[in-house]
Amino acid sequence: MNIRLASAPPPVSLRRYTQGMSQDVPEPPDTEDEEAGEQAPFRRYLTRAGAERMHRELLQLLNEARPKVTAEVSAAAAQGDRSENAEYIYGKKRLREIDRRIRFLSKRLDTATIVNPAEQEDRSKVYFGATVTLEDEGGIRSTYQIVGSDEIDASGGRISVESPMGRALLRKTPGDTVEVRRPRGEIELTLVDIRYD
Repeated sequence: MNIRLASAPPPVSLRRYTQGMSQDVPEPPDTEDEEAGEQAPFRRYLTRAGAERMHRELLQLLNEARPKVTAEVSAAAAQGDRSENAEYIYGKKRLREIDRRIRFLSKRLDTATIVNPAEQEDRSKVYFGATVTLEDEGGIRSTYQIVGSDEIDASGGRISVESPMGRALLRKTPGDTVEVRRPRGEIELTLVDIRYD
């Protein structure tokens, strides 16, 4: 699924940047054996806000970071012997890292299912994209948003739908209590509120 934002360049420019990248860094082998029919591809979800953050990062890498590093590598290559040129070696390494991240972001954005939490019809239960308020055994309240694995940010209050807490909260209603196993032991949490922003 392609995302087009108002500030996004046309898709042709994305292809222009990514066409030559496969020559710099070999593609990692696929871990899924589709021909053998082992397992269907795992469906990844992203919230609208998470997809927009990833898209902004992709545009920044394509339009700012990659051209800058490419110019630095060209300047370093012009200095002579590349085998002993630290600037050239580091620049090529950085360019491979940027290209790898561009491929990752492009693939995620193309294959992910984008979910807008505000469009959720059943707001009485916890589903992907919900913002939940939880109360622990000590009466301390915390607020988290259930997001995709590519969007997690514990300090920002975003937890993965695949995490133990995320899985335990799915399809729960306010007032329900869940037990979550974590490294420090099990904790009992009560679901206080559900919002879909």
